[in-house]
Amino acid sequence: MVVIGGLAASVTIAWAAETKALPRSEPEAQGVRSGAILDFVNEAEAKIEALHSVMVVRHGQVIAEGWWAPYGAEEPHQMFSLSKSFTSTAVGLAIAEGKLQVEDEVLKFFPEEAPAKPSANLKAMRLRDLLTMAAGHHAEDLLGFSLTTDESVVKRFLALPVAHKPGTFFAYSTVATYMQSALVQKVTGQTVLEYLRPRLFEPLGIKNPVWEQSKQGVSQGGTGLSIRTEDIAKFGQLYLQKGQWNGKQLVPASWVDTATARWMSNGSNPASDWEQGYGFQFWRCRYGVIRGDGAHGQFCIVMPELDAVIAITAGTRDLQGVLNLVWAKLLPALQAKVTGAWAADEKAQADLKTKLAGLSLKLPVMVPGGGPAMAAKVAGKRFVFPKNLMAVESVQLTPSTDGPPGTEFVSTTGGFEQRVVLGRGGWVKGELQGGPSAGPVAVSGAWTAVDTFTVEVVRYRTPLVARYRLTFSADGETVTLETVTNVGATPAVVVGKRE
Repeated sequence: MVVIGGLAASVTIAWAAETKALPRSEPEAQGVRSGAILDFVNEAEAKIEALHSVMVVRHGQVIAEGWWAPYGAEEPHQMFSLSKSFTSTAVGLAIAEGKLQVEDEVLKFFPEEAPAKPSANLKAMRLRDLLTMAAGHHAEDLLGFSLTTDESVVKRFLALPVAHKPGTFFAYSTVATYMQSALVQKVTGQTVLEYLRPRLFEPLGIKNPVWEQSKQGVSQGGTGLSIRTEDIAKFGQLYLQKGQWNGKQLVPASWVDTATARWMSNGSNPASDWEQGYGFQFWRCRYGVIRGDGAHGQFCIVMPELDAVIAITAGTRDLQGVLNLVWAKLLPALQAKVTGAWAADEKAQADLKTKLAGLSLKLPVMVPGGGPAMAAKVAGKRFVFPKNLMAVESVQLTPSTDGPPGTEFVSTTGGFEQRVVLGRGGWVKGELQGGPSAGPVAVSGAWTAVDTFTVEVVRYRTPLVARYRLTFSADGETVTLETVTNVGATPAVVVGKRE
């Protein structure tokens, strides 16, 4: 859904009273030119692989919003480490209620899980140190630390070597945020998700937030939260408004100021937004900006001096590139007129609206002729693979006889058979059953060369997109399967034979 001004905006604002959506406005009415936002979107499509959504808020009004299909406005998206800023907020609320103090020593809350002989540095570790990513660990001691093991995560954390005096050494640590979540649960008797629901999520109108837990029933804290793009924007707007929402002080203004202040140095590169200082689970940026962020491009960008918030979800390896694009295209547009409005520009508004309404991730494109000879040769044939790191056991392509023309793609991975019908020139949504990839997906497929069929699989509630290229030999007896993911694993190749 895209709303930019006019009648649609007035309808949306009336609807907002019921659903607690942010109000909508034309960009020019809030001092931003539509053409500048269009430039940002066009540049993002050209240079970033790939954004999943963007929402720009100015003076509390959404002035532009768009989702790259198959992603959508009502679909939650994994936040990864953007979860940390929400956990920090829970800590701030627990402090405001007198249940915690920033200077509390961590060990006093978990005496039963402490080492028999805790080190002096572990004894000195405070809640403040967890918040500022200065718990005292070497970064290498945190590598591979899992939040999903059977063993108590708290106990494993307290058993880590604490090489540095807490508060003196920055080492980014998701498990340190887990410990904040565990502390909140210890003193409130509720998970962070349960604790924030009436205090933050419900007042903001954040619908159905999901937060993954450890096996000990603790919200993961440093990761695991899934919410919508507009929910990110609301959270940023809350911090922009110093914790106020609809006339109520949801979060103490003093906590907002404290959490977003620069408490730790984390580098000295003036061109890096990961080296501008760190607060209480918030990053400092260039240009007086603060942000929460998560792996693969989940951003809540708050611009206090410009009265603006930018929410972005993505699946990219180039996080600095996303921020550089915001600074290059949106920052000047917001700086040009901090107060007041530009004259209405109906053409630019219409162009932007059309662009945002038609956004889509890149689809496999069928070559002229669509490879009919090879399609006929391999139709219904099952190709099996030797043991491989992808755990792919077999694949099969069959022309679909049900519904619109397409191809049924059958694969067996890790013992689970999956069947999906691939649309031509569009996305088909469905659900994978069983295995590590189980869950909602959108798929598309096409003969992208006379001998190659390409399948695109988007797990549209996550940043993850996988591309499978099946290249068949001329005689149709073998297939080379290449798997490429947008983030994470490097491309993998395996050769299968016709059964």
